Amino acid sequence: MTETAARVLVVDDDPDVALLVATVLERRAGCIVDIAADGPSAIERACAQQPDLVVTDIEMPGLNGLDLVKELRRRMPCVSVVVMTAHVSVDYAVSALRVQADEFLTKPIDNAHLIETVQRLVAEKRRRDRQRAPKRVLAVGAHPDDVEIGVGGTLAAHAHADDEITILTLSRGARGGDADSRQHESLAAAEMLGARLFLKDLIDTEIPNGGPSVRLIEEVVAEVRPTIVYTHSSHDRHQDHRAVSEATIAATRRIGTVACYQSPSATIEYRPTRFTRIERFLERKLELLECFGTQTASRDYLDPEFVTATARYWSRFGGGTAVEPLEMVRESEDIVSSYEHLRVES
Repeated sequence: MTETAARVLVVDDDPDVALLVATVLERRAGCIVDIAADGPSAIERACAQQPDLVVTDIEMPGLNGLDLVKELRRRMPCVSVVVMTAHVSVDYAVSALRVQADEFLTKPIDNAHLIETVQRLVAEKRRRDRQRAPKRVLAVGAHPDDVEIGVGGTLAAHAHADDEITILTLSRGARGGDADSRQHESLAAAEMLGARLFLKDLIDTEIPNGGPSVRLIEEVVAEVRPTIVYTHSSHDRHQDHRAVSEATIAATRRIGTVACYQSPSATIEYRPTRFTRIERFLERKLELLECFGTQTASRDYLDPEFVTATARYWSRFGGGTAVEPLEMVRESEDIVSSYEHLRVES
């Protein structure tokens, strides 16, 4: 087992300083570094890329470094933050501590001290991530293979993080193939994830958006007590997908984090606001989809090249080389932290 390279976001309106810090961390500490020139763009990149650590200047126009730290703490409480400034004063140091910065560095930056600080804080964060309590994840789909298509990489990452995964499929997909065969395929995929599977018997293409569906989902929610829920988007051409989206959102109204994944039948109104990187888990997603052999021969969207190209397309917004998009209904805890900085097989 080996740790992945630390991902660092450097924020400074002085491009020379930003480039110097980035170069030191890339060449001497082996970090993967991105640069933002101001607070708003830093927030956007941090939320999309989920870095291990942010290094930010204090004196910046608009949103200054201390305000940036406050906003990062609100949105990403687990991220480590280092603030740096050319102004050496007790007031600056106290202000940095008040907004919960992890470290305060003065310019000109001592390269050795910078490297030591970044490596120490990243190691501490990853240790905390590994020791955190597992999340309870519920993925809801209308038919067998729906959740694997939409969030297969994300679920594989949750599994790698030892999170508890439950898949709830509301119909056996009889209109798309033999129901018994599709049941066996669903069981095989769930076993690969180490997930618990609930496979219900609502009628394929006639899933209601109200009472029966809501009650089935509520029963599973009461038993599993999920902290994160994934389901269909309402922006979808398939009536079952729309119905399950509406029913899930109603049944999980007390769950803090609910996200909607993209289906092949999603419309152009599908507007994701969160992009989770899955490049380390793309191969596992493809293996999950291979479980659904009755579908792979006739569904172009299950072709590995199509799946890979889709993940590659969304990486335009989330960084890396493979991404799964999510429309966020509610978000009270960090989805990505559950798998963003895990150990991977060497």
